[in-house]
Amino acid sequence: MAHLARLIVLCMVVAFGAQAQTKDPVTGVIQSQIDAFLADDFATAFTYASPNIKSIFGSSERFGQMVRQGFPMVHRPAQVDFLDQVERGGRTFQTVQILDQRGDRHTLEYEMIPTETGWQINGVRFLRAPDLGA
Repeated sequence: MAHLARLIVLCMVVAFGAQAQTKDPVTGVIQSQIDAFLADDFATAFTYASPNIKSIFGSSERFGQMVRQGFPMVHRPAQVDFLDQVERGGRTFQTVQILDQRGDRHTLEYEMIPTETGWQINGVRFLRAPDLGA
């Protein structure tokens, strides 16, 4: 019985952690875009892009093609973990670690900008994985 109680508490802690992680408006936007990618809803995913990104790609179809080809781990992640969120030079950056379907880890940095409609993604770049070992 005590084992069951510990399991229930553990599940509540994990659920609360996941819920707290998505309550942040910046991570919420990124997660919403990833959810749209998982549903192959590129029109919705495109709405989370900044005006600059929208002008570069012009359409959700071209944007979706770029994501499928250049960021397949974002299109079909196995796991998404939000790491550090920092301000640099008046800009907000969110580090995200993604486990792809093959089990490879990718660390990306999302540049986020505030707009009249809320936070939007202004770019994503790969970060070099930290060296492991001494």
